[in-house]
Amino acid sequence: MQRIVLAEDMHMIRVALAALLDLEPDMEVVAQVGSGSEVLPAVLRTGADTAILDIDMPGMDGIAAAAVLRDRAPGCRTLILTGMARPGTLWRALDAQVAGFLPKDASPDELLDGVRRVGAGRRVIDPELAMAAWEVGDSPLTEREVEVLARVAEGADTTQIAATTSLSVGTVRNYLTTIVNKLGARNRVDALRIARDNGWLA
Repeated sequence: MQRIVLAEDMHMIRVALAALLDLEPDMEVVAQVGSGSEVLPAVLRTGADTAILDIDMPGMDGIAAAAVLRDRAPGCRTLILTGMARPGTLWRALDAQVAGFLPKDASPDELLDGVRRVGAGRRVIDPELAMAAWEVGDSPLTEREVEVLARVAEGADTTQIAATTSLSVGTVRNYLTTIVNKLGARNRVDALRIARDNGWLA
């Protein structure tokens, strides 16, 4: 019996997924949680061998939760099921060593097959997304550049970014110029769009 922890912050989707999984004779949803920070305690409490994780959850996201499971509960394999199926997001998930990555618009049969394959120790990745990720490649941005761009996404100006990142205003401007050039963008707003479209900005 495959024992599953299901992490999804939208209650209706979580309940529907749990009902689908519980109909299978070889699967049991042993816990349902609504945030990434609840995943590890649920896995440790129930002894689950599989965690199905949404990415976009309050607090700790699903990829961060997968990384925590990798370190603290390595016997539990993880499957990301997400509406944020973009190349950069897949690369982040693979860095966290997830076993599976499927979009939420996968068919029920594809989901059930993916859950079983992950439980059997295999890796499951949506083929179209894998091809897109291969073509796009990993993010060209450094962690610091992502941090600066994330502040732009929050609406911060150069002075505010400098204050929150302990950088000088001139250094922030240099980072923004580098980001725009690396992404082949017209300006910082276009750079933000490119980074979001490719899943390079969490």
